[in-house]
Amino acid sequence: MRIFRTLVITTALTMIALHPAAAQDVAEWDNQQVQNGQQSNGQALFYQPHETDANITPAQWNRIWQKTRENRFNTVIVQWTSYGDIDFGGKNGWLANSLKDARDQGLSLIMGLHMDPAYYNRLAEIDTAGTGAYLEHQLGLSLKQANTIRQDWGISIAGWYVPLELDDWNFEQKARRDIVNERLGGLASRLDLPVHVSAFSGGKLTPDAYAGWLGSLEKTGIHVWAQDGAGTRTLPAMARETYIKALPCDIGIVLEAFRQTSGKNEPFTAEPAKPNNGSVTCHPAAVFGLRYMAWGGDLRQAMQMHATPDAAAPENKSRP
Repeated sequence: MRIFRTLVITTALTMIALHPAAAQDVAEWDNQQVQNGQQSNGQALFYQPHETDANITPAQWNRIWQKTRENRFNTVIVQWTSYGDIDFGGKNGWLANSLKDARDQGLSLIMGLHMDPAYYNRLAEIDTAGTGAYLEHQLGLSLKQANTIRQDWGISIAGWYVPLELDDWNFEQKARRDIVNERLGGLASRLDLPVHVSAFSGGKLTPDAYAGWLGSLEKTGIHVWAQDGAGTRTLPAMARETYIKALPCDIGIVLEAFRQTSGKNEPFTAEPAKPNNGSVTCHPAAVFGLRYMAWGGDLRQAMQMHATPDAAAPENKSRP
């Protein structure tokens, strides 16, 4: 998703800071949740593919997915499988092969579709009249990607994830919200499995208006995941809690397992942090993301070792 992001779009390489103590905090949090008889992560874990992940060996992937299962996750939400012109090797590439291994480990997959690297810039540039045509084109690319995965990848999946995130900055106007609702509903009607999408609040809509919007999408059969904002801290903690509490119980909550360390107008950096599930009561929950987990060290190390400033790195306003 971004998933999570700041107001400033940067083109510089997105990095994750390696802080062993922070990663250990996440491991201790996981262990405590298991001892308490709780599923430490709400069963679902987001994974945002990055080109540097091509350097992870099959044996490393096997360990990553084993640890994911051991830590009581049973579903992986893959943020995207197509990022601009990047297809991560396609049907015979490293991403497809690693996800086949995840399935072999007993993990259920919600497969991400197409992401436009210029999505946030484009929404800021076009007016309401142009929003429908732009979304129609982008969701058409997602439909094409879904057909490719179904026909060529040979992976059993449980659902589709649309990586074009919803926010109340770009969709503050009701007319725009109506457009994206209609376009997403049209995509869902043409897909054979449940469709998932994520959203976040920047405080532009009231908590009730934000909840009403996400609830209207949920009523169409699209499952919505609302990001808790604890990692990016765009809103104060009390405001974040107010927005979460206003959401209907069928809206999922994404717990951000990172803390942003970069400032405004700087390339995004973050470190692992304990997910905060204190605001989750009746909602389904998921965690973002795999790279920040205690067993995601190989992914973080590959990013630091192999990424270059001019690499085509997925960077969507927030974090890898």
